[in-house]
Amino acid sequence: MTRLIAIFFGAGLLRPAPGTWGTAAALPVGWVIHGLFGFPGLVIATILAFALGWWATAVETQGKADHDPSEIVIDEVVGLWIALMPLSAGLSHAGADPWLFPWPGWLGAFVLFRLFDIWKPWLVGWADRRGDALGVMLDDVMAGAFAAIILALAAGVSHGMLGV
Repeated sequence: MTRLIAIFFGAGLLRPAPGTWGTAAALPVGWVIHGLFGFPGLVIATILAFALGWWATAVETQGKADHDPSEIVIDEVVGLWIALMPLSAGLSHAGADPWLFPWPGWLGAFVLFRLFDIWKPWLVGWADRRGDALGVMLDDVMAGAFAAIILALAAGVSHGMLGV
């Protein structure tokens, strides 16, 4: 079970760029969670995925030299779902159709999350350097949070909420 969770049911085995494949696999699942349960559901699913991912990553990397094997992508799932939160929250707040998931929002979340996950600036890099299962999860949490902040600011500008 830990292996299935860690590789997000096989997405982490796809090549090349398993992190990108894991992120891509997380997108439709996040959309379905939002569609069925709205923003609160996405938050709960993200928290559960983080807890399960931390556990699964710890089990799968125990006693191994590589603390962050490329096939472990549950961290990318959590990070992308965090990046999607401004979109999900905004749609829920606006009372929009729960199955509406406009492409600029999810595309921005995907691109920004992958950018921060690959670039690893500041806190993302700090978490990555921890060298443990929590660090594997936290670097993507940070990358997702940075992406979410930029996505929220971009939405505020785009929708005229920031007066720009």
